[in-house]
Amino acid sequence: MKQKNKALVLMNMGGARNKDELKLFLNNMFNDKNIITFKSTFLRYCLAKIIVLSRLNKAWENYVKIGGSSPLHSITIKLVNKLNNKLENYEVKQVMRYTPPFAQEACDSLQELNIKELVLLPLYPQYSTTTTKSSLEDFMNVKNFNFKTRIIEPFYKNDLFNTIIINDIKKSVLSTKGYNLIFSAHGLPQKIVDAGDPYQEQVREHVAILIEKLKKEDLEFTSVNLAYQSKVGPMKWITPSLDDKLKEFKNERVLIYPISFIIDNSETIFELDIEYREIAKSHGISDYKVCPCVNDSDAFVSFIEELIKE
Repeated sequence: MKQKNKALVLMNMGGARNKDELKLFLNNMFNDKNIITFKSTFLRYCLAKIIVLSRLNKAWENYVKIGGSSPLHSITIKLVNKLNNKLENYEVKQVMRYTPPFAQEACDSLQELNIKELVLLPLYPQYSTTTTKSSLEDFMNVKNFNFKTRIIEPFYKNDLFNTIIINDIKKSVLSTKGYNLIFSAHGLPQKIVDAGDPYQEQVREHVAILIEKLKKEDLEFTSVNLAYQSKVGPMKWITPSLDDKLKEFKNERVLIYPISFIIDNSETIFELDIEYREIAKSHGISDYKVCPCVNDSDAFVSFIEELIKE
């Protein structure tokens, strides 16, 4: 077997596989300075402890409804395996921000393989300080980091990627006519956007690009919309919320596409497919469908192969 001389590192937030990992996920997330933007590490630690204590059991109840494990880890393993089989010159690894496998473990493994060059691919189509920046900072701060590194930029404008999305939307319904399409993106506190985070602007731009592609494909929806999910706490978040948007479609049909997610996770298969489905039902929506993420599809594997070409 040919010795691989480079590595491709797929970066994501992480997904819990049991209650202990869920506690770890929450603890690490709320201690992240890009999430809780306090200057004081001690204050952030104290707040994180309070949040984890108050949210863990409720969050675990939600995980139990999806089998006690986020699918993100297992789907990412499938994606890694497919890429390792396809990419001749790259050793492919996954790195998670808040749950194993962590950056240090991956870097140690790659150094043992005598890998010198890395391509870092954050699996976030749009850039945010809370996702892309956080993952990259965490990775670069590992001990004895000594790699030549290339970072793949946010790929929401990439036509091949957007063609995959359009094709997945096509597969989700027999006919788009009569459906209201909602691109659902993970929300952010308004203060993070006000501080200069480009995420909301990039999401809006992404939706505009997809609307043009839908027109070129003659895919007619009753309406095409953008909304934000996953709000927690009393702070003001970017709008419109998905809950509010769903209220507009009483007695109508809705198709949801998770525009800010690459791999299905608790926020797609629990929030979108279970929690928001109940909300849609309470608002009188007659038909509610959720499109899966691109996940480990062959089309997405081929896209990554093209994306990392120098």
